[in-house]
Amino acid sequence: MSTVKKNRVAFIVISLILLSLTTPAWSQTNSWYDTAHALQQAFRQVSSDVLPVVVEIDVTQYVERQNTQFSMEQFFFGMPNGQQPNQPNTQKFEQQALGSGVIVEQRGKTVYILTNNHVVGNADKISVSLYDGRSYDAELVGTDPNKDLALVSFDTNERIPVAQLGNSDELQVGDWVLAVGNPMGFESTVTQGIISAKSRREGPDSTGFTDYIQTDAAINQGNSGGALVNLDGEVVGINTWIVSQSGGSIGLGFAIPINNAKKAIDDFITKGNVEYGWLGVHMGTLTDNVAQSMNLDGKKGAFVFNLYQNSPAMDSGLEPGDLITTVDNKPIETSTDLISTIANDSPGASVNVTYIRKGREYNTDVTLGIRNDQTANGTKITLWPGFIVSELTSEMRDQMGLNRNAGNLLIANVIADSKAAALGLQNGDVIKSVNRKNLKDMGDFYDAINRSDELNITVNRRGYEFDYTLSLN
Repeated sequence: MSTVKKNRVAFIVISLILLSLTTPAWSQTNSWYDTAHALQQAFRQVSSDVLPVVVEIDVTQYVERQNTQFSMEQFFFGMPNGQQPNQPNTQKFEQQALGSGVIVEQRGKTVYILTNNHVVGNADKISVSLYDGRSYDAELVGTDPNKDLALVSFDTNERIPVAQLGNSDELQVGDWVLAVGNPMGFESTVTQGIISAKSRREGPDSTGFTDYIQTDAAINQGNSGGALVNLDGEVVGINTWIVSQSGGSIGLGFAIPINNAKKAIDDFITKGNVEYGWLGVHMGTLTDNVAQSMNLDGKKGAFVFNLYQNSPAMDSGLEPGDLITTVDNKPIETSTDLISTIANDSPGASVNVTYIRKGREYNTDVTLGIRNDQTANGTKITLWPGFIVSELTSEMRDQMGLNRNAGNLLIANVIADSKAAALGLQNGDVIKSVNRKNLKDMGDFYDAINRSDELNITVNRRGYEFDYTLSLN
């Protein structure tokens, strides 16, 4: 910690603790007065440090719309290109938007500003206005819809103030924070609150690639892309969205932790886009039914239903039916935890994965690949086995009119574009046997598919039996 930060922290601590607790009773009024002024001075200092590094971003988008209104001149003298007066024509209209951004770096003449993808992602024209009144035309460097982040830049020969980025992992619920931005077009606005919660996973378009800091510091439209800062004047979050029925702040604001954005900043500058690590598993959060069937009661983790072929996970020895519990000693309690943990690692990085298989704990090192559209949704890389099974309950068996000999496992979901889908397996098929062995539970199923590269599957479909051969290669 720098000397300035140490002095500021010491000043606040002395004012808020020593003065209020040690001052005699007869002077308590003056003590609290001094304490209030100490806090006010701290807020003044933070505001002074941060306002110059938060900018207003003005966005113009050209939208084409059909126009069916015509002037009298057009009616009498005709339309261009042979159009008739009753035919609609297409015109371009300017659509304006406003947001905020944080100056995060200057390399030579180029200044980089971090903001939200939903602020600038569809922009045709971008301009930024600094706190001191200077304005610049900016261009889009890169966007990342997964985390709702974007980077814009402008060139100048002048030195521009740059934000100090903090460590969002150190935040605690109850910490004081300030939100800085341009709400409703009111430029350079500072609001104050606390950290209300951490690691919120919900979001308007939540993809699992980031969690959120929740704060009651007032955030409104126009704050998007602005800074959430701590009492050291460090940016700890990028304000992103609010929960509101009226469109105004009700004390439920959310920010992307700055630690989730640091890698994105460098990727934007060096590559133009964000590269995510890729493990190559198709997984879900462990449910009670799966836990009971796989003898995983009381465990938490990401359950592996399928593997992408030729993926890092398959190459490292992971198998369908494994429960991933940690990555590099970071606890994995849900599938979303695994997505965000792996995504924040770089392609080529080696991570240590802890998993449970048949009640025993194992570890394996995995060298991550690069996540892209193909590896993310499996359109060109095949999943093995390509479907998800669940155990048949007595209620399900009665509803389907099945006897005990029909099978014990149901195909709950056939993954689109998988070999299983191309082969003709269907949701609702009841698996009677795999490689001529009857299966009693999900444990038997995963044992069968992990012992062979070719599966002879017999299913019951509406009272009729069908045989399929599914090959890994």
